[in-house]
Amino acid sequence: MSANAGKSLDSLNSWDADWKGLRVVVAGLGLSGFSAADTLIELGAIVTVIDGRDDQMNQQRAETLKIVGAHEVLLGTANVQSLPLVDGQQAQLVMVSPGWNPRNPVIAEAESKGIEIWSDIELAWRVQNRAGHTAPQWLAITGTNGKTTTVGMTEAILRAEGLKAVAVGNVGTPILDAVREPVDYDVFAVELSSFQLHYTHSISPVASVVLNLAEDHVDWHGGFENYKAAKAKIYERTQVAAIFNAADEVTITMVENADVIEGCRAIGFTTDTPAVSMVGVVEGLLVDRAFIEERKTSAVELIALKDIGEIVPRHTAANAAAAAALTRAYGVSPEAVAEGLKNFDSGDHRIQAVARKDDILWINDSKATNPHAADASLAAFTRVVWIAGGVSKGVEYGELIAKHAQRLAKVLLIGTDTAGLREALATHAPKVEVIDITGEAQGNDGSAPSGAQVMTRAVSKAAEVAEAGDTVLMAPAAASMDQFSSYAQRGNAFIAAVSDLMDKAGEEK
Repeated sequence: MSANAGKSLDSLNSWDADWKGLRVVVAGLGLSGFSAADTLIELGAIVTVIDGRDDQMNQQRAETLKIVGAHEVLLGTANVQSLPLVDGQQAQLVMVSPGWNPRNPVIAEAESKGIEIWSDIELAWRVQNRAGHTAPQWLAITGTNGKTTTVGMTEAILRAEGLKAVAVGNVGTPILDAVREPVDYDVFAVELSSFQLHYTHSISPVASVVLNLAEDHVDWHGGFENYKAAKAKIYERTQVAAIFNAADEVTITMVENADVIEGCRAIGFTTDTPAVSMVGVVEGLLVDRAFIEERKTSAVELIALKDIGEIVPRHTAANAAAAAALTRAYGVSPEAVAEGLKNFDSGDHRIQAVARKDDILWINDSKATNPHAADASLAAFTRVVWIAGGVSKGVEYGELIAKHAQRLAKVLLIGTDTAGLREALATHAPKVEVIDITGEAQGNDGSAPSGAQVMTRAVSKAAEVAEAGDTVLMAPAAASMDQFSSYAQRGNAFIAAVSDLMDKAGEEK
C-alpha cells in the first residue's frame, strides 16, 4: 500500500515528494486538465480522468494519456454524474479544471466526502520545488478585466530586464508545462481566474494584484460575494507587495483583510496623480512613487503614455501602472519598465483599431465579454455606434447603459440573449435607436443565422447609420458562445466583415 493511503496531502510539497500511488481524479480534459493528468502520471500517481465531451479532440488526448500510463480515461456525460473510484478505491485528490463549478455533482460529492480539491495552479506551486532546480518567483494577477493585457505587459517588462520569464496560468502556456520545461525560469507572470483561485490554497507570490472587481461569473460562483472571496485569495501569503486599484475600494478592502507575509507593503496604482506608495500618472507620464527611497517628496519617471500605443484609454494606462508596480516590486529597473511597455504588443480583440474611413473609426473589442470591460471601451470614445450582445452570464446592464447613454448614437444587437440589454436600454437610454441584427439576419424559413452572417449584417448596418466622427465599437459586453466558438472567432468575424466593407467601398470609387 502507498505511503499516501489515508494521509494528509500536506507533505506533497515538491516534485521529489512521495506522490507514488496517490489516487487522483482529474476532472476535465482541456489544456489544464491534460497537463495536470500528464504531470501526475509522471509523478507516479494513479490517475483517472473524466470529461463529459466524447469528441475527437478528447479521444486523441485520452489515447495519449493511456499511452503514458493513465489508469482510466472516462469520456461522455454518463461518466461525469458522480465521483468515480480510482483503482477500486475512493480518490484521495480531485484535480479540477476551471469550467467545473462547486455545484457540479462530481465536485459536490468530493467536497461532501472531505476529499481535497486542487486547481492546476495549486499543483504547480507544489511541484515547482525540485532537487537541482531553482523554483521561479511568482507575480500573480487577477481581476474582472485586463488580466491578459497586464500579464503580457508584466512578461514583456521582465524580459526587458533580461530575466527568464513567461506568462502562464489562465493565458498562454499551461503552468504545469512551464514547470516541466528544461528551463530554470526566474519569474512566472501568473494570470489567475476566479475559478482557479477558488481551488488554490498555498501559493505565496512575491507580489499580487486585483486589477478591478465587477459583477461577472456570478452563475459559476453562486453569487457576487463568493466571486469576490475567490479573487481576494490572491493576496494571501503575498511576500513583498499587495497591489490594489486606488479607484476600486473593494480591492483596498481585500488588501486590508489579507493575511500577508510580515513586511509586505500595500501598494496602489492609479491613472491619477499618485500618493506616496503608489504608481500613477502625472501629465501624461507613468511614474513610480512607491519603490524609491525619496517617495515622500518625488517620483521616478517610467514612460510617457504616448509611447505605449496609438490609443491608450484609461484602462490601458491602469493596466500599465499595475504591471509596473508588480515588476518594480520584484526589483526591475525603470528602464526595463519603459522598454517592456514600449515593445508590448497587446494583440488582437482588445480595443483593436481595424479601419478608419470617412472619419469613422472601426474598433474590435470582442474581448469585452462583460459590462465592466465594455465600460472601459465605451469610455474611450465620444460618440459610438455600439455592436453589443451575446451570452450575458447573469449580469446586469443598467449601470453601464446609464453611464454611457449620452455616447450612444445607435445600438446594434447581436447574440441570442439580449433581453437584459434591451431592458436596460429601454430604461436608461429610451431615445437611442436599437436595431435587432440577429432578427434581421434570420433566414426566410426561420432558421437561425450563423455568427458570421449576423456580424456581416451588423457591420453593413453600422456603415449605413454611422456619421463622420463616430466610432463603430464592437464591444459586446457578453460572452460569445451562442453564435461563435470564442471571443476570438467573434472578433475575427468583425474584422473580416469590416475588411470586406472597405474593399467594396474601394471598388465603387
